[in-house]
Amino acid sequence: MPSAFAEEAAEITPQYSYYTLEPDITTNYVTQGKKIGYLRLQVDLMVADPANIKEVEHHAPLIRDAIISIIGQQPEAKIKSLAGREAIRQACLNRVNELLIMETNKKLLTELLFTKYLYQ
Repeated sequence: MPSAFAEEAAEITPQYSYYTLEPDITTNYVTQGKKIGYLRLQVDLMVADPANIKEVEHHAPLIRDAIISIIGQQPEAKIKSLAGREAIRQACLNRVNELLIMETNKKLLTELLFTKYLYQ
């Protein structure tokens, strides 16, 4: 016989869902030389409630724009380092959540993941 605690935990446990921004994001970043660097990202957005996927999908252009703006301001060294990549990912997550809160009055994203990260 399941306990009341187990039943409550089952009700509270998030049902994570993912939304992939398509197509991949390809944008430029600042380099030290005369060449322009470019970065190609595949971004997956994790939500705790599958019902929020429609809202995330509706705001996909806003999300893409925020990510492109953040990437475009990053120096080459940050783009190419693992610690820099994580800092960029966190900055993107925070900015996107700020924008979504302004638009929907709720925090929709649990995580923002870079599932493809190619730079040149």
